[in-house]
Amino acid sequence: MTVLSLKEALNLTAFALPQGEKQVRGGYAGDLLSWVMGRAEADDAWLTIMSNPNIVAVATLADVSCIILCEGVVPDAGVSDLAQEKGVNLLGSESSAFALAAAVSRLL
Repeated sequence: MTVLSLKEALNLTAFALPQGEKQVRGGYAGDLLSWVMGRAEADDAWLTIMSNPNIVAVATLADVSCIILCEGVVPDAGVSDLAQEKGVNLLGSESSAFALAAAVSRLL
């Protein structure tokens, strides 16, 4: 499934979508950035409530397919532009991390 397909299936908001055709093969939910770096796998959809610029760096290092901000969180100022510049797909949802993880799991 592509990030764009995931966005449409879950009615996600696109804050930055520079690589919408990137494949999503799994998922990881977590907010402790060091854990995400060590445990998220390439092509995962990363679910988090973190919204600062560090998420873009972690997403790049972990090579996740996208970041999904949960629970109505919006990116801090400048984060959407940074994500676009670095080629990181950044999406958002009003749903909880639990609900989104279940939905992503069902789709994959």
